Amino acid sequence: MAQKILFLSAEEVRRALPMPAAVKAMQEAFRQISGRKAVAPPRLSLEIPEHSGDVLVMPVYSPQSKLIGLKLATLFGNNPAQGLPLLQSLVMVIDGMNGSPLAVMDGASLTAIRTGAASGAATDLLARKDAKVAAIFGAGMQGRSQLEAVCTVRKIEQAFIFDPHPDWARTFAEEMSERLSIPVSVRNSPKMLREADLICTATGSREPVFADRDLKPGVHINAIGSYKPHKREIPGETVLRAKVVVDQREACWSEAGDLIIPLREGLIGEDHIHAELGEILSREKPGRKSGDEIILFKSVGNAVQDLTAAGEALKAARRLNLGVEVGL
Repeated sequence: MAQKILFLSAEEVRRALPMPAAVKAMQEAFRQISGRKAVAPPRLSLEIPEHSGDVLVMPVYSPQSKLIGLKLATLFGNNPAQGLPLLQSLVMVIDGMNGSPLAVMDGASLTAIRTGAASGAATDLLARKDAKVAAIFGAGMQGRSQLEAVCTVRKIEQAFIFDPHPDWARTFAEEMSERLSIPVSVRNSPKMLREADLICTATGSREPVFADRDLKPGVHINAIGSYKPHKREIPGETVLRAKVVVDQREACWSEAGDLIIPLREGLIGEDHIHAELGEILSREKPGRKSGDEIILFKSVGNAVQDLTAAGEALKAARRLNLGVEVGL
């Protein structure tokens, strides 16, 4: 019998992996990461400088789910100006017991969902219970997923969008207001950030996107945009005074400019990371201790997250009869 592979489009991935299910999946992924229960080698990165491009390849194996995952992602900085997506990606799911390919799915939608869900898991665990106002930096796909995720775990009553492109920001505000049934407004001055209980940064910035002095006491920050040592979204002063929680220590010290730059500047030491999120989920480390505490969740992403999300999407797709099976 010919081997069949299930192909899932972006829309089918979104139908198969709603945000509440994705947040739950990310909680499990972070437990696996911190418990060293999955095998995820460092991601392979290939730069295409003449086209402002990066190619990322991420393999992973989970003995728990008995699945292998392989993600191929491309990020080309010039694409948005040409009407093309910044991020394009495919994720393959493989049977870990015999190596048979099971599914190929759109990785851009999966990445946006699981990245948002990671922030949702962190927000659920670390943000104030009474958080009502969210601020999003970056009006792209990731920014949308971030807002959807925090609205899944907190009763958000108002949201702000900050983006240097006014048209993108307006489109974001209109779309997300309708989708989430909350007022979403475009903001230009970072001083307006003082109202925010939650902040999500989802940009490609090389410099901090806000000033430390503009933060509200007790704010929770999800920083997910910077994934290179020379890029950062968060001011060093904020990193210094925040309780820092990460997805994975080794990956963040290798890739997260938000932490690497303050380390090089002498503002923090390597012991400044309080915990991995999985350690708090497993109750090995404490989370928030006071209402005024500023907490920073820094995530550079991990293939375990991709595989866990893809595995959940595959199960749901089979149950819902989504996708197209193609014989090899």
